[in-house]
Amino acid sequence: MSTNPSPARLAAVDLLDQVLAQGRPLSEMARLEALAPADRAAAQRLAIEVLRGLERADKLLKPHLRKAPAVRVMNILRLGTVELCAGGAAHGVVSDCVEIAAKGKRTQGAKGLVNAVLRKVAETGPEGWARLRVPRLPKWLRGPLVAAWGPEAVAAMERAHFAGAPLDLSMKGAVPEGLGGEALPTGSLRLQDAGQVTALPGFGTGDWWVQDAAAALPVKLLGDLRGLKVLDMCAAPGGKTLQLAAAGAQVTALDLSEARLERVRENLARTGLAARLIAGDALEHDETYDAVLLDAPCSATGTIRRHPDLPHVHKGERISELIGLQEALFDHALRLVKPGGRLVYATCSLIPDEGECQVDEALQRHPGLSVLRPDAPWIEEAWRSSEGGLRLRPDFWAGRGGMDGFYMAVLQRGESVDDFAAPAG
Repeated sequence: MSTNPSPARLAAVDLLDQVLAQGRPLSEMARLEALAPADRAAAQRLAIEVLRGLERADKLLKPHLRKAPAVRVMNILRLGTVELCAGGAAHGVVSDCVEIAAKGKRTQGAKGLVNAVLRKVAETGPEGWARLRVPRLPKWLRGPLVAAWGPEAVAAMERAHFAGAPLDLSMKGAVPEGLGGEALPTGSLRLQDAGQVTALPGFGTGDWWVQDAAAALPVKLLGDLRGLKVLDMCAAPGGKTLQLAAAGAQVTALDLSEARLERVRENLARTGLAARLIAGDALEHDETYDAVLLDAPCSATGTIRRHPDLPHVHKGERISELIGLQEALFDHALRLVKPGGRLVYATCSLIPDEGECQVDEALQRHPGLSVLRPDAPWIEEAWRSSEGGLRLRPDFWAGRGGMDGFYMAVLQRGESVDDFAAPAG
């Protein structure tokens, strides 16, 4: 007798299809809107776990497959394998995976295959899983990172990616009662097993927002912001906008996407913070600010521990284009900073061409520009880079659960109004 599979498992397979067959990121959350919040969270968690363990799952499945099945069938097998190897009850996992296959017109004929293969995996998979290596980054990314940071550092990053990420929160004020967690040296609050975010104490009252501890640091480098006019130049999804507003700045949040700004608007409303929102091209913006925060569009390679879909959605094909955009945004941002004002340049990338090299080259283009060496008690010496910025990596704070890979630097304009008047060229 046919039964309905778990909505979370079915949606997780849909998400895997979205990433691995269609090249669409998990952030688009296709087909999740109709799910109950708990099922939505479970589906995302399952899909993320499969993507983290994809290399291991495929190695365990290969001996049981004469030829590669259709992508959706393979994704059903991957889901079942990862769950079984994580200790999932064999009967429930196998039964649901068979039913997911049965409900698809193109996968009905694979019911027997799914059943047979996953029963074999249930017998030997958990033991075999533990013997396999930590999944590696794809060659297009691993090569440049090894060249930049060395094989040992990259192996440590891969361990951090495979371990996953805890939930980090930035607080508007005091920590709500019952939230728990670990207070990190940088000021973020870390929860190791957070569960459903919207059910946590303080969510509904706007006491905090989700933001990786590393992502929270660029704003902190600006110091006292009370009363200052500050531009968040590429603002969405808005964590830094909220930080700036909470710090007392007069914030303008600028982003190209009106849809992405809507999320910023929702979080401002939830937290009771205020900012001016502008949808538009940052390269066409023309106002002057005491400080500008440029968290530039980048490869996002520093966020793989949270977003394991990224290496499957992007293959590095846009990095050179992004580097050119970063340079243009950098130069334009400098012209929006008043003489003597500050710019924080940041990217959530592990690739030096998107971080350290951008600052080195900007210093050569603009003689009136200088790097301000950050001097906060929470800065660890291992984070400092040669040109005066901070380089954070996923393997840092390994004992605490790691951090996103990030680069950031604080730069100061010269006092002359002519330093950055001409377009970059």
